[in-house]
Amino acid sequence: MIKEAFGTGATLEEAKDAALKALGAPEDADVKYEIIEKPKAKVFGLFGGSDAKMKAFYEFEEDPFAKAKDYVLTILKSLGIEEAEIEVEADDEDVKINISCGDDYGSVIGRRGETLDAIQYLTRLVINRGSEDYKRVSINVGNYREKRENTLRSLARKNAAKVRKYGRNVVLEPMNPYERRIIHTTVQEIEGVTSHSVGSDGDRKVVITLEEGVKPTNGGGYNRGRGGYNKGGYNKGGYRGNRGGNGGRRYNNESSESSAPSRAPRSDSAGASLYGKIEINK
Repeated sequence: MIKEAFGTGATLEEAKDAALKALGAPEDADVKYEIIEKPKAKVFGLFGGSDAKMKAFYEFEEDPFAKAKDYVLTILKSLGIEEAEIEVEADDEDVKINISCGDDYGSVIGRRGETLDAIQYLTRLVINRGSEDYKRVSINVGNYREKRENTLRSLARKNAAKVRKYGRNVVLEPMNPYERRIIHTTVQEIEGVTSHSVGSDGDRKVVITLEEGVKPTNGGGYNRGRGGYNKGGYNKGGYRGNRGGNGGRRYNNESSESSAPSRAPRSDSAGASLYGKIEINK
């Protein structure tokens, strides 16, 4: 590609210097010049006349990271964000882009990070276009990625604990590959539970389940039966005949495991909210 700049001056030499300064070329650049207009002297030293005009230019191979930076700035302007700073860090495998835009980060992030993910996806295409060395691209704004990761890890631990306790599978809401990977990694650190993904494309979600052969820790459970309910080792019977005697309330110290029929864990098919309480269908 070619970068160029123009300069004017009373003489060609002055115009050349002005063009070079405006160009801001690196020291090793092969800068070339073109005369756009020669200076014209004033008639009788009083009328007419004009300055010289020069063009300075050089060829360069565009840095894909610089191109990506300009691309992100263009997207931000389309979102109404005029003032933004872009920092790019890159190595042989990864490109990390951080956006600073004051209090406008909400519009960049979007609902659950959907806008930021879209910008990241498009920027990855720009950086890897025509390149044989594929690079992973991550874009962050206002430490959103770190905060989101902490939220997802907390979500994974919370729901894994529920699965471990009650034995019921938990189906999380759809997530992108990056977020699902965080959930899987966190679940792997918790004993007795495992996770897998189901669905396709934008509807792919994580399911947290008990590991094979592992029993839930809440063995007593909650069992509704005839004549009342049994919770833990407490049995509240119904009323038979008159109050008092055998018709009164009965208390049983036996564990409910002996009276509750065993059944396979069931899935919370309604899905677990990323931000709210998990609703379990009964």
